[in-house]
Amino acid sequence: MKEKRTMKNRMKEYLLFIPNLLRLLFSLLRDSRVSSADKAILAGTILYVISPIDVIPDFVPFIGLIDDAYLISIALLRLLNRADRSVMMEHWEGTHDIKELITNISKVASFFLPDRIKNVLHGRIETKGKLKVVADAKRAVNE
Repeated sequence: MKEKRTMKNRMKEYLLFIPNLLRLLFSLLRDSRVSSADKAILAGTILYVISPIDVIPDFVPFIGLIDDAYLISIALLRLLNRADRSVMMEHWEGTHDIKELITNISKVASFFLPDRIKNVLHGRIETKGKLKVVADAKRAVNE
């Protein structure tokens, strides 16, 4: 219970960064050094966050913003891993270390999201049982 309370307090602090992170997404979207594929992901993330239709509706207090924060963080982490860090740093107006901040947001938001929703946001929808049967069949063929 104490861990949940601690994580909730951290998440409340991190949710305050959403406007700054959205500004960062918009700035990166206009930067010619960001690849088209990354821009598509950034644009999709922006549309998801500003859209009234979410996996968890934004009108649900606290928890409604967690999926937005999580998606922003994984989109930015992906970009950090693919692009030159200096590109992102040029656009970041905050005082916090951007990589540490978005890594922490991702971890704390992940704590609150059910696995099923995390899978949807990651694009990994797994069907129960079917994948295991296929994996078992492949293993049997290889033996």
